[in-house]
Amino acid sequence: MLKHTIALCLTAAGLVALAPAASAQAPITLSPEESQQLCAEWLPKLTQRTTKLTERINGGPEIRGSVANLKARAEGQRKKGHNDTADRLQKRADKRNGRLPELTAAKQKLDAFAGAHCKAGK
Repeated sequence: MLKHTIALCLTAAGLVALAPAASAQAPITLSPEESQQLCAEWLPKLTQRTTKLTERINGGPEIRGSVANLKARAEGQRKKGHNDTADRLQKRADKRNGRLPELTAAKQKLDAFAGAHCKAGK
């Protein structure tokens, strides 16, 4: 689920990054209704999703799915002598922590797109 959400956020945010590269081709034109729907529905949902994922990843040991939770679980497994499970949990924690820069970049791209293409107050 986390992979799909990040991919969706990066894909939507990537529209901004790919716009200069696609300038050799005909630009994509949105109707006013499509533009309004994008600004009113999609961007807030994607922004909220990236914020929630970032909060979850940065959460404490009591937050399921957080890096701290995975590390605590890994330590608990290590104390029980389950080193293979502890190593897997530690790798998951490291990989999840590596997603933070991607989420930050996606949020910045979404904010930049909203600032450039969406009117305030909508």
